[in-house]
Amino acid sequence: MAPALHTSAAMLVRRQLAGAPSTTSSLAVVANRLVAAQQYQTRGYATPMGPPPKNFRTSRQTEWPWDKEKTLDRLGKYFLLTEMARGMYVLMEQFFRPPYTIYYPFEKGPISPRFRGEHALRRYPSGEERCIACKLCEAICPAQAITIEAEERADGSRRTTRYDIDMTKCIYCGFCQESCPVDAIVESPNAEYATETREELLYNKEKLLANGDKWEPELAAAIRADAPYR
Repeated sequence: MAPALHTSAAMLVRRQLAGAPSTTSSLAVVANRLVAAQQYQTRGYATPMGPPPKNFRTSRQTEWPWDKEKTLDRLGKYFLLTEMARGMYVLMEQFFRPPYTIYYPFEKGPISPRFRGEHALRRYPSGEERCIACKLCEAICPAQAITIEAEERADGSRRTTRYDIDMTKCIYCGFCQESCPVDAIVESPNAEYATETREELLYNKEKLLANGDKWEPELAAAIRADAPYR
């Protein structure tokens, strides 16, 4: 197939050369047409063997041997509706199983220990704040949603005087929690904190500490569950 196409293209070029004036421009046009024709002939397939055969690289579909099926089986399927009975059996089997749904919000499903929800600041069991004002969370936050101000205490330790999070900027990436060396700033399993105004989503230190006191049992359990994978 391919040699025949090449031959016809060559004959076309010869005719154009015989009828066209012997100028450089006309020869260049004819040569370009010949190259384009050769490229069009060969670019359709990856090999010069032509198109692949039918069902190339596909398995042959198996057909049900209807001619080998017994007549009694055919009559049973037609009159007794055995195929419909099979479908009804599956339906009734699923009908009497316990439901998969839950009565949300009175019932809630399990949540991953790595769930990233509302932010919170944790305390030590003694009641002392965990945050040491290292500002790693503020530095790593890609949305620049955290603002921290700190001062040095009389004993030489550093504690925060201001810890604000703009929840409207937060992208819940969890970088603040990952960078904290003392597990102070965490993301709680709470995802239900919708507000009526934008200002209510500007969390200060008192709000974050209150969230930590409220969700401390869940936060501690989530950290313990995730600790073996760290």
